[in-house]
Amino acid sequence: MRLTLGEISKIVGTVTLVRQDQHTNGGSIDSRTVKPGNIFFAMPGERTDGHEFVEAALAKGAAAAVICDRRLNSFPSLLQPKLIAVQDPLIAMQKIAAEVRLRWGGPVVAVTGSAGKTTTKRMIAALLGTRFRVVQNEGNLNNHIGLPLSLMCLERETDVGVFEFGMSAQEEIRALARIAAPDVAVVTNVGPVHLEFFPDVDAIARAKFELIEELHHQAFAVLNGDDRRVAKFGAGMEARTLYFGMGDKANFRAAQVTSKGESGEEFTLLVKPNPGVKPGEIWKGKRSVPSVLSVPTTNAVPSTDVRFHVPLMGRHNILNFLAAVAVCHIFGIPPNELQIAAKSLHAEPLRGEIVRTATGATIINDCYNSNPEALDAALTSVAALPAQRRIAVLGEMKELGPASESLHLRSGQRVSELGFDFLITVGEMARPLEEGARAAGMSAENLLHVDTPEEAGERMREMLRAGDVVLLKASRGVKLEKVWERLDTATASSGRESGKNAKLKT
Repeated sequence: MRLTLGEISKIVGTVTLVRQDQHTNGGSIDSRTVKPGNIFFAMPGERTDGHEFVEAALAKGAAAAVICDRRLNSFPSLLQPKLIAVQDPLIAMQKIAAEVRLRWGGPVVAVTGSAGKTTTKRMIAALLGTRFRVVQNEGNLNNHIGLPLSLMCLERETDVGVFEFGMSAQEEIRALARIAAPDVAVVTNVGPVHLEFFPDVDAIARAKFELIEELHHQAFAVLNGDDRRVAKFGAGMEARTLYFGMGDKANFRAAQVTSKGESGEEFTLLVKPNPGVKPGEIWKGKRSVPSVLSVPTTNAVPSTDVRFHVPLMGRHNILNFLAAVAVCHIFGIPPNELQIAAKSLHAEPLRGEIVRTATGATIINDCYNSNPEALDAALTSVAALPAQRRIAVLGEMKELGPASESLHLRSGQRVSELGFDFLITVGEMARPLEEGARAAGMSAENLLHVDTPEEAGERMREMLRAGDVVLLKASRGVKLEKVWERLDTATASSGRESGKNAKLKT
């Protein structure tokens, strides 16, 4: 929505010298990526202060910069007509984003969960995109800063907004929901993530439930019926809730599942309609119904027994996809219209992408982030793949608090239980993974601990051979993609099968 500078000044409650009728186009907190017409928000940070880059942002065409009022006099008088001075630029940005969302007036889908929310968000956006013009938050722009910036990308021509909500503390989800005012809430699961900031998993569940608490009375919920905590979120709004999963509770259930290895999963969709959730009803009361939509009649029954092929590995991705299909039902798109789009889905970089080395090894590059449940899902998927040898290269799972050691030990045990041939652990905090695998019976000669991803990459290039399958997974801060960078450089220039008889030495 292209607000004018005058409108923005009123929204944030300040009097400025800016040109009142000048239109704006989105927002930015990074002067390097500012586009003409953007509002630049000068955000104070731990390492840098956005106020130091105001002049650079304006020079690149920013319509104005929102700054702290106490810093106003530090700028040359020539810049004053381009500055909007407020007490807190972050609060100002959130107010502007909320107003953009309100004026835009279309439906918003919010996705949260301990794992799978980014993949689920992208699936929802891709499937809805077969009929509608969709805006989604890119990358990890899912917090108190990223979500407002994403909402400011909504245009008059946008039909649907799909946004993931992240959090690491109580009340953060609630704050995001009050800015975005979602019409559909999707909760993928609740698990042991961010335990550094929460006493237990039940507390995490209560934080995720804030999204449901903030829904307006005509909104819908899409919940994981296989997750015992999430399944309870629908109490009190069953008439407007759809469950997805493998169990009998699910309205959208996967049956007759066949794993296709690296090619993904096949299953039959079984639909048990909820009479209270009428396809296409979400468009009632919205600013307009897209012309591409033919809203089904209120008594329409969605197609069932549809066979799907989803080209992403693992049961967890079936659940993510089921959530997306349930959302599409709410928007009036029947499952049988999604079969072709499903086949076009793909893993994002560092999120389960499959890459090959010149030596004939397969790398499952899933190192964007990690937590115990996500790691278990990845290990289970890789363990089912045909391979000469299965190798897990794992780093620390961060923010697990007092439970960190025990959770790492348990994950290490799973590596051994699932029959992996080798385990390489990266970083001091990952040592319990090695200890857990050893305690579960993995041979010491098949275990290796290294200090850095670069060292892991060097050791891998010594031992990889044709037919090996390697899983890379760790929390973002470990930067485990550097393992692949070393392998990519080495194998791209060599056709030999490195380390054909290599074993790991401790």
